Amino acid sequence: MARPRSEDKRNAILEAATEIVAEQGVSAPTARIAKRAGVAEGSLFTYFENKDVLLNQLYLELKSDLRHAMLDGFPAAERIAVQARHVWNGYVDWGVAHPQKRKAMSQLSVSDRISPQSKEAGMAGFSRVNTMLQESLAVGVLRDQPPAFVGAIMGSLAETTMEFILREPALAERYKNAGFEAFWAAITKH
Repeated sequence: MARPRSEDKRNAILEAATEIVAEQGVSAPTARIAKRAGVAEGSLFTYFENKDVLLNQLYLELKSDLRHAMLDGFPAAERIAVQARHVWNGYVDWGVAHPQKRKAMSQLSVSDRISPQSKEAGMAGFSRVNTMLQESLAVGVLRDQPPAFVGAIMGSLAETTMEFILREPALAERYKNAGFEAFWAAITKH
């Protein structure tokens, strides 16, 4: 009879995978992930059929974590600038608080081991952000740019902002505000 799966072990494997992927990329061996999680490599495969399943699940878990950071308490009734600032602050705060998750997400986002289905599912949770962008385009607040391009601008400026905050934590608010102002200036009509 198969032993019941433990949520604690599953979470330990995902946490270890986050750390290992952040440190070594997606090519890191599963044996190293299992060792860091404190489980036998065979146990890892009890929870995740193969490495690609593990990486795809990790990608979805990290996307979900980021989505909550960006969208919890979303001020839907506020003007677009307030909404955008809320999303920006959530993203930057998450990245600064979880540098390994941020690095792992960066590795996973460009990996061909993440399936198109996982990428689509990961983005589906951000539909509120896409709706905000579409509504802003419709009323003429934002420049007419594809949402993916706007997201890439946000990601690049947020990464720069996070790096400066990590270097100089005492200036965190200054950098977060300056980063948002640069982002806002890049996407809005003047």
